[in-house]
Amino acid sequence: MRIAVISEVSARDKNPYIISAIKKCGLEPINVGMTEKDPSEGGLTYIHTGLMAGILLNLEAAGLVIGGCGTGQGFMISAMQYPNVFCGLIESPLDAWLFSRINGGNCVSLALNKGFGWAGDKNLDYIFEKLFADEAGRGFPEERSESQKQSRLALKKISISAHKPMEDILKGMDKDILKAVFSHRPFADMVKSECGNKALQKFILDNYY
Repeated sequence: MRIAVISEVSARDKNPYIISAIKKCGLEPINVGMTEKDPSEGGLTYIHTGLMAGILLNLEAAGLVIGGCGTGQGFMISAMQYPNVFCGLIESPLDAWLFSRINGGNCVSLALNKGFGWAGDKNLDYIFEKLFADEAGRGFPEERSESQKQSRLALKKISISAHKPMEDILKGMDKDILKAVFSHRPFADMVKSECGNKALQKFILDNYY
């Protein structure tokens, strides 16, 4: 599974901690957002990174997106505007474990300024340790696993019926937002890489590159 990390401007300094925590789980994330070296002004906001998450998940270029913002709320709300995005706000290792076991979502939003004090990096270590501890969607408690599976399947159908196709969303999107997103080099490289949704990829490449 390809894991994309998309950091926005207010929490770009936490990006190294996120990358380090994921690598400690034996995984190799792809860093497609901002880093601590990027300037603090004029960068990607949660509006941009939420759209980026939606694009990568609908392209099937990533199986999991890790994002967030100061509180984690903005990125979560932004990402959930798009089809096929199932995002959870994760603030503790228990949140991470339950989100994986019960919800089996494909997008994580982290609170990266609020409450991120002493040992905040250790909390991230434990969050990712628990996020990847078990098979996603396994269920909890065990006797409710089938019911929870059916709920996840129902939610996927609701997401498709409640949203316009990604191509139509992009057609109506503010051009300045699209320019900022598609011109960000690490993100552009992932958009152009191997993905499962070739039709959406062709649409993006034909219209934005």
